[in-house]
Amino acid sequence: MSVVRGLFGQTKDGTDVFLYSLTNSHGMKAVITNLGARLVRLYAPDKDGNLKDVVLGNDTVQDYENIENFYGATVGRNANRIAGAEFCLDGVTYSLAVNDNKNNLHSNPNGYHVRVWEANLGDNELGDSVSFSLFSPDGDQGYPGNLDISITYTLTEENALMIHYKAMGDQNTIVNLTNHSFFNLNGHESGSIINHQVWINADYFTKADAESIPTGELVAVKDTPMDFTTLRRVGDAIDSNYEAVVLGKGYDHNWVLNNQEEYELVARAIGDQSGIEMEVYTDLPGMQLYTGNFIDHEAGKDGVTYEKRDGICFETQYFPDAIHHSNFVSPVLKARDEYETTTVYKFC
Repeated sequence: MSVVRGLFGQTKDGTDVFLYSLTNSHGMKAVITNLGARLVRLYAPDKDGNLKDVVLGNDTVQDYENIENFYGATVGRNANRIAGAEFCLDGVTYSLAVNDNKNNLHSNPNGYHVRVWEANLGDNELGDSVSFSLFSPDGDQGYPGNLDISITYTLTEENALMIHYKAMGDQNTIVNLTNHSFFNLNGHESGSIINHQVWINADYFTKADAESIPTGELVAVKDTPMDFTTLRRVGDAIDSNYEAVVLGKGYDHNWVLNNQEEYELVARAIGDQSGIEMEVYTDLPGMQLYTGNFIDHEAGKDGVTYEKRDGICFETQYFPDAIHHSNFVSPVLKARDEYETTTVYKFC
């Protein structure tokens, strides 16, 4: 197989944006753009062997620029929230934009998801691949240090989409990158995901306040609506009166993975109609399960309009606001050290 490149469109400033199509011998296909190094389409075989596009997205560059939805995007320099939109590192306080109550979310505005990345085509022993690189200068989004980032997507013969992240900076800084794909394993056009079944290998989640900022407390999932240690339906307790799901308006929380920062299977999801099963592997300590609670009549691909809970995210990460909690794994990347992590979405 070989990677196919095609013109997607142009940004507001006239920069060309491309689509890169990866395929394997089983017919599975991933389409990725250099706008935000984001996943645009992902075709996986259902129980009858028919291919379904299982990620939400948009049809045009303009939609990705104009609609703040993060569909399929690479998020950084720090994914998720930082309380008070500031942090102290090495005795210096750094201020970020306030864009989520009084906090910062996903390093917006001008996040990595709206930037045009450099692309390099290729393949490796595992399958078709495309690599994206970005230079983030000192002071970018408020963070210290020049940072060089690369992300490689590989579609393997085992029907796995592998996302490999690398970064290195010249100052101590925060680095916490994630992929923000919204999955619907019945097909992106098929509506609510509340009948999907989900399993998460996590015995605890990070308790958060009304603004989704962690308190620092790790809460056991046992006997709560947060318990996905056995495979169960997403909708079983999504609208319960349990404080966490009330505050999150559904699931929008970080689970403390049991993988001890080793690369392992951490989650599984099954589409109730398609029978498509997806496994999530990572070496990161946390994962945000988000059930699309704030999707509100948004334009999607193929003329589809997306509504609340039409997609579900499995965002592997360091814990939200980890910079402010000494009991969380640190998101600080030391100068000249290498940030390197891998997340895989595998289809069965």
